[in-house]
Amino acid sequence: MLLNYITWDVNPEIFRIGAVAVRWYGLFWAIGIYATLLITTKIFKHEKLPEAWVDKLFIYTVLGAILGARLGHCLFYEWKLVAEPISFLGITFNYENHYLSHPWELLFVWRGGLASHGGAIGILIAMILFNKNVSKKGINWIFDRLLIGVCLCGAAIRFGNLMNSEIYGDATSLPWGFIFVRTGETQPMHPTQIYEMIYCLVTFAIMWFMYWKKEAYKKNGLLFGIFLIGVFGSRFMLEFIKNNQEAFESGLPLNMGQWLSIPFIVWGIWLLLRNSSVPKSA
Repeated sequence: MLLNYITWDVNPEIFRIGAVAVRWYGLFWAIGIYATLLITTKIFKHEKLPEAWVDKLFIYTVLGAILGARLGHCLFYEWKLVAEPISFLGITFNYENHYLSHPWELLFVWRGGLASHGGAIGILIAMILFNKNVSKKGINWIFDRLLIGVCLCGAAIRFGNLMNSEIYGDATSLPWGFIFVRTGETQPMHPTQIYEMIYCLVTFAIMWFMYWKKEAYKKNGLLFGIFLIGVFGSRFMLEFIKNNQEAFESGLPLNMGQWLSIPFIVWGIWLLLRNSSVPKSA
């Protein structure tokens, strides 16, 4: 008998002690961060770079990713329809963001909410600081080495999203559709968390091959460009079958995830075009 759909009713909590719960999502975040550390350490050893750089890079990256992801979710997605439109400088706004008037609540990480684009921006800022204070080799140089492991981290986080039964897609008749019982769904939906895991893993495989077999790290920014197109280009296309995260997105020609992906895609295309005519560095 062929499978028609998958019923998904997984408890997002691994265990609970009193009011404190350990969740699959947090565990896979930790696994992803550790995988990134292992990959980056291997790369730095291969290039005989200072061991102390890895520890510092790890701290910068984790802080940038988590803080950026939290702030990004609050500022990009927490827009709510207001009871009465607000006019400011002749412009009428139908939505407001709670955190603009309650900025201290940005620190309330226990409420949940992490955005991958915010994490990307947070890492970018962290790497600017890391480059200024530690490596002094340029942003592209850092990302060519760091983002190989970040692909695995992205895949792990999306598996955590699957365990949370969140950010899935539209209804589907495909045999691998998931009925997300915990969110009240009664029909199969696209398991876009798995699709995103796949494009993260494919991008990782390409970057890994290009680094070790083609010495692509000798072309400054090439691996970074592959990452931007592989991850954000795939994310842009996948958003067409994903449910919007917030109601305000339904009135946009493209959803928030797509708008936020466009600058990264353009950046990636520019890096690839620039490297297509640049010889390997010594």
